[in-house]
Amino acid sequence: MAAINVRQLGDDVVKRLKQRASLNNRSLEGEICHILECVTNDHMEAKRITFLEVSGRLRKKTRGRKQTSAELLVREDRNCGHRDGF
Repeated sequence: MAAINVRQLGDDVVKRLKQRASLNNRSLEGEICHILECVTNDHMEAKRITFLEVSGRLRKKTRGRKQTSAELLVREDRNCGHRDGF
């Protein structure tokens, strides 16, 4: 395994990392390894799954409610003077 040395890491960052490690029952090194593994995993799949879960919950909460079409909302916004690109 490789070793990485991180220099000039602020004391406040180390303090928060230690707190996070403690909450997750890990050592500081274990927590940092976990964070790096999570960050380097394929986040697109995780984001897709999260989106599907959130959209499914929203769909259940709004089932049976009258919905306004996106076309009407965009037209109303443009009529108020808003344009793309601000």
